[in-house]
Amino acid sequence: MDTTENADDPADESQGGPTGPDEPTAPARPRPGGPRTAAFFDLDKTIIAKSSALAFSRPFYQGGLINRRAVLRSAYAQFVFLVGGADHDQMEKMREYLSALTRGWNVQQVREIVAETLHNLIDPIIYDEAASLIEQHHAAGRDVVIVSSSGSEVVEPIGALLGADHVIATRLKVEDGCYTGEIEYYAYAENKAAAIRELAGAEGYDLAESYAYSDSATDLPLLEAVGHPSAVNPDRALRREAHAREWPVLVFDRPVQLRRRLPEFSAPSGSVLTAVAIGTAAVTARVIWYLARRRRPAARSPRQKP
Repeated sequence: MDTTENADDPADESQGGPTGPDEPTAPARPRPGGPRTAAFFDLDKTIIAKSSALAFSRPFYQGGLINRRAVLRSAYAQFVFLVGGADHDQMEKMREYLSALTRGWNVQQVREIVAETLHNLIDPIIYDEAASLIEQHHAAGRDVVIVSSSGSEVVEPIGALLGADHVIATRLKVEDGCYTGEIEYYAYAENKAAAIRELAGAEGYDLAESYAYSDSATDLPLLEAVGHPSAVNPDRALRREAHAREWPVLVFDRPVQLRRRLPEFSAPSGSVLTAVAIGTAAVTARVIWYLARRRRPAARSPRQKP
């Protein structure tokens, strides 16, 4: 069920009045001739009901990439994530564990496994309420951007499945077609906010008129970067912040298969998803190279944050 806990709060007039317990609040339509805007969505527990990074542990095991112990450890981590959310320390431990786990994996094999199993694993755990919001933002003329700490090899095909216009995700370092176990770019906390500002500059988005949705207090910089933030299935820390700042608090708890929700929906084939992931990866790599090049002078001569 989707509820807006402070739906009758006038702080965000663009959200409109209460719409009842079963309908997400429709975002306002941009003014004709106005600036471009976007809606930024975290992925785990915001669009889907599980951790995307851990959802593929079983097919990775079946593909010979991990052992049974790693499958069990991933299942336990998934349970902890779902029950209590993941704070900064837990996220750091998960990052270190997953990056070390992937050392030596063949990149193409990972992409093929994700493409082959994506529909069965991810389609059933997409929140109906999130899918509705994505549709509403697209109908209102906004780009939809998924911003996730999970790896790009997982997030990019999910973005293609959902029809996202852009994806910002963690990227692992690759040498000779295999992961080194090091992280090239970590889409987390302030890095998410920096990434959407860079994307807004490139695409011409007005962030003051844009939207953002997340479940975690670690995404406060992302939510603070836009004019219309919302907390979705928030952890305790984010719930406190949302109430203090009078942000809408949404509860998504209705996972639904896209094919049931949209009878005309046809899942992209594995080859199409793999091709999309590779193409998006190439574009993202160029963006990361550009950002790294811009930030090198700042590393040599630190400057105060504005």
